[in-house]
Amino acid sequence: MSLQFVIDGNNIMHHPGYIKFINNSHKDSRLALLEFIRFNGLCGSGKNNITVVFDGYPRLGASSLNNLEINIVFSGIGTADEEIKKICENSKSIKTIVVVSDDNEIKYFVKSMVARTLGVKEFVGEKKTLCKPKNETLDVKMTYSQMCKVNEELKKIWLREKKGE
Repeated sequence: MSLQFVIDGNNIMHHPGYIKFINNSHKDSRLALLEFIRFNGLCGSGKNNITVVFDGYPRLGASSLNNLEINIVFSGIGTADEEIKKICENSKSIKTIVVVSDDNEIKYFVKSMVARTLGVKEFVGEKKTLCKPKNETLDVKMTYSQMCKVNEELKKIWLREKKGE
């Protein structure tokens, strides 16, 4: 029985467990994510179906996103979370779905429908040997939420200094 992975693309792209493994030479971060998933075999068997859900609309010239045998869904004016919920609700075989996200609301919703969830850390973390980190000395010791708080504080400081110029 093959699985259907439904992946919250933006959730992974902003997670430190993923960021430390990608190469910043990509101009398109969405394409970098799709290549990372496909070429590192993060979804197991090639028979498994992969759907990556992104917020918003595709960028102009994003046709290269469709070349990796991965279903891509853009939320348009809605959110990726809403699209993930729709995919789960419309599934004829909910027990074969594995949703990859760290969003607690999505996790609770998916579990209530008897589908499986996988956190981003587990999804990208178990494949560390398959890809070379872009910076071997990078050692993340903060949680994702701690990093977000620090970034918000730094943004406030930077904006205050910018206004004082």
